[in-house]
Amino acid sequence: MESRGSVPAHPVPYEGVWRFTAPAVDVSVPQARHAVRDLIDRQGVPVEDDILQGLLLIVSELVTNAVRHAALLSPELAVEVAIGAEWIRVSVEDNHPYRPTALITDYAQTGGRGLLLVREITAEAGGTCDVEHTAGGGKIIWAALPLKTQL
Repeated sequence: MESRGSVPAHPVPYEGVWRFTAPAVDVSVPQARHAVRDLIDRQGVPVEDDILQGLLLIVSELVTNAVRHAALLSPELAVEVAIGAEWIRVSVEDNHPYRPTALITDYAQTGGRGLLLVREITAEAGGTCDVEHTAGGGKIIWAALPLKTQL
């Protein structure tokens, strides 16, 4: 039996929420990216390759930001991956209270464009992203992307 709307009558086998923690150090960036890729492969998530590549770049950027800007007050970060029938959401949480904003591009700077890149990748895929405060005074930065390119 099927239900109304876009929610399947039975959950698809790849749906779920996974969370892992990592130290806020440089080596955690590629480890987080590989862990997310392995999870998606292991769960058999039917994500288009362009979306997957964008998602992995977003993971790298968000973990890099936590390592570079929050490690002093947050020696550990958390990565969460939530997968639904038609979307995937990644988030990075740290305990630093500073809420970053996407800065205006300054071509003279060699860095500081990570959140701009995250927003562009997310928008191009037809997804959404945001920053939220946690109850403990930290923040969660997340991006949700569709599994398939939006027409």
